[in-house]
Amino acid sequence: MFRRLFRRVAGLVATLVAASFVIFAAVYAAPGDPAVFLAGGRDKLTPEKLAAVREQYHLDEPLVVQYGRWLWDCAHGDLGRSFKYTDQVADLVTSRLPTTLALVGYATLLFVVLGVGAGIVAAVRRGWADQAVVGGTTLAASVPNFVAAIGLVSLFGVRLGWFPVTGAGNGFAGTVHHLTLPALSMALGALAIISRVTRQSMLDAAASDHVEAARASGVPEREVIRRHVLRNALGPIITMCGLVTAGMLAGTVVIETAFGLSGVGSLLVNAINTHDFPVAQAVLLLMVTGYIVVTNLVDLVHPLLDPRVRAERSTA
Repeated sequence: MFRRLFRRVAGLVATLVAASFVIFAAVYAAPGDPAVFLAGGRDKLTPEKLAAVREQYHLDEPLVVQYGRWLWDCAHGDLGRSFKYTDQVADLVTSRLPTTLALVGYATLLFVVLGVGAGIVAAVRRGWADQAVVGGTTLAASVPNFVAAIGLVSLFGVRLGWFPVTGAGNGFAGTVHHLTLPALSMALGALAIISRVTRQSMLDAAASDHVEAARASGVPEREVIRRHVLRNALGPIITMCGLVTAGMLAGTVVIETAFGLSGVGSLLVNAINTHDFPVAQAVLLLMVTGYIVVTNLVDLVHPLLDPRVRAERSTA
């Protein structure tokens, strides 16, 4: 157990270090010179002033040295100072992170409840219900997030006026009201995936021998579905829900931009447009870290839901 935990932690750290280097190198290689932006533009820019700015922000050092300095500071909780806002990057990210987490959490709640529910209905009812779920999810999966956002804003925000189209709101009720359309826009594609996975997992579990034995023993159909079918189908469903949620942490850029939300995604867009390297690097590292942590948590929870996976890993 100790060796397994050590290998998992070591692999997690190695993945984060490799991802951090890729992020730092990619931002470093982006077109544009941040020193020019820091110096106030190219108007009346002299080589001496440009060199002084480079030296002040350590932009004249080699890539590896800059990466080592940045990684050491990140390990100590110092994400640097924003080139544009001149504030601590950690403060900027912390102030915008709750909006992004609320959006992802709301979208996750929607696609889990609606997607799993639709998949169960399709697997149990079959017939017209199955065809309606498959057709509806196929349509939802084929619509990009930004197209769904425009359509929802046009219908429910402009024509019907049921929901606001910008801002994150105040308080719990205000936040839910403001984030309904953005969360629904994010959840549509995920809902289609989860419903398909739930439907197929339920059908595979229903074809097992122990399910037929339970029906032959006179167990009520509701109990058969709840205790024998759904319970055995939870493993793939939970795994896919976790992976989709992890992907959403890095996929809020389009939705936050479309709905004018002051979240981490919009902060990343502004940082890239203004060559604000410290902010872009910190936000990208946060997104990658969130994805890695969520996927590892799903990997840890899966054996708890499915004893067969736990037995296979113990044997291995």
